[in-house]
Amino acid sequence: MLPLEGVTVVSLEQAVAAPFATRQLADLGARVIKVERPETGDFARDYDLAVHGESSYFVWLNRGKESIELDVKHAQDREFLGRLIERADVFVQNLAPGAVDRLGLDHATLRGAHPGLIHCSISGYGPIGPYRNKKAYDLLVQCESGALGSTGSGDELAKIGFSVADVATGMYAYTGVLSALLRRERTGQGATVEVAMLDALAEWMMQPMYYSVYGGHPVRRTGARHPSIAPYGPYRVGDARRVFLSVQNDREWKALCEQVILRPDLVTDERFATNTDRVLNDDQITDLLERAFASLSAVDVADLLDRAGIANARLRYVDELPDHPALVARDRWRTTMLPDGTPVKAMLPPASMDGDDAAMGAIPRLGEHNESLRLEFMPESSSLRG
Repeated sequence: MLPLEGVTVVSLEQAVAAPFATRQLADLGARVIKVERPETGDFARDYDLAVHGESSYFVWLNRGKESIELDVKHAQDREFLGRLIERADVFVQNLAPGAVDRLGLDHATLRGAHPGLIHCSISGYGPIGPYRNKKAYDLLVQCESGALGSTGSGDELAKIGFSVADVATGMYAYTGVLSALLRRERTGQGATVEVAMLDALAEWMMQPMYYSVYGGHPVRRTGARHPSIAPYGPYRVGDARRVFLSVQNDREWKALCEQVILRPDLVTDERFATNTDRVLNDDQITDLLERAFASLSAVDVADLLDRAGIANARLRYVDELPDHPALVARDRWRTTMLPDGTPVKAMLPPASMDGDDAAMGAIPRLGEHNESLRLEFMPESSSLRG
């Protein structure tokens, strides 16, 4: 039995953050009813056509859900949504700022009628304050949180290569809902969960903030190198490739010098005595390492680093991920189905519990469950829209 079997989630969701949270609930066995706009649906359905004609975002975020089309501004559809919420354990929404209040879907209204309901709202900048009505998307929150200002190289900014603000927000919404379900199990009380994208990504930016504000260090954009740990990043080797390695402490620095580059004299060199010293002299370290690696292949260097206990990695690209030996060896891949029945790879959730597999349901077509949900939740009505 999956942990959330018997839990019903109704989600008025779109894009990435809320769907990411609810998909994880679905993976754990929750019934997730996804409410979509009639005819167009979640606009993430149209981001691309990469997965056999389906959007890569939508396929990633929406497996195992039921899809119903509702115009929540229309009286009959709004009534039907009310029926869904009456029998829901969790209500999730990430509508535009102010929309839930106008629709009477705010936490005070819904929890007043259903005290045991867990009401989760996802916004860009929170329900109060000067940014409360400002729209937010991933790159824009990267800007506002300082994340974009810390990435790239030199004067060139670089967007983090995936929807990091959305993913952070979805994770906190997911864990917030799980915590609220646990509390309700103990107390019988529902909860209001609020997650702002800015708050989520700001939390992930706390170490750079501490380093900069309290340490007096201006933000350095260091490309693929770490701005405050050295050596940590890519280094050229003899076969025109690069090896990535990381030294986290003085013991590992000693092993690198003595066992890998055969320069024990560097262990007592004052330029490299501590991590702070090594960061200040990172260019000199890079030169020393690349000269030592100049006659070796990437495989040879990785072997030396492994034997010395130095963390290292090869640079892989995303199209290599399905064949990653660590994922394949641990049987981390499953199959889910597109709306037309085409199978696609899907990865098991990272948190595994005692051998339980995830639900890994199919990707719903828009409005696939219109009729079945109407018959279940409002059998007396045959005139609902959609």
